[in-house]
Amino acid sequence: MKKRVVHFEIGCSDLEKTSKFYRAVFDWNLNQHGNSAIIDTGKEDVLSGHINKLGPEDPENYITIYIETDSLRSDLDAVVRNGGEIFVNPVQLPDGREFAWFKDVASNLIGLITPSPS
Repeated sequence: MKKRVVHFEIGCSDLEKTSKFYRAVFDWNLNQHGNSAIIDTGKEDVLSGHINKLGPEDPENYITIYIETDSLRSDLDAVVRNGGEIFVNPVQLPDGREFAWFKDVASNLIGLITPSPS
C-alpha cells in the first residue's frame, strides 16, 4: 500500500473560538461532535480534517497529519527501529479504523490511521 496523507487535525483549547475563526477565514462548515468539530470544506475527494479539544494534560496547540497504513503495528515498529517514539498507542475508532501517534526524530507529532473497513 502506498502511504498517503489522508487526514489532518488542528488542536485547540477553545473549540468554539477556534471553530468560529476557521468558519470566518475559510468559510468551512464545521459540525461539532463531542470535543471535536468535523471540517466540511464543501469539496469531494479532498483531505478530510477536524478541530479537536483534548484533555487538560494533552497538547492544545498542534497540527497533526495522518498517514494511511494497512500495517499500523509494523509501521510503529519501524518508527521505533529508526529512532522515533510512539506517543499514543493504537486506538480503535467507532467506525472500525485504528489510529496511533508517533514522534519522528525531530519530535514532530504524526498520526497513522488504517483505512475504513470495507
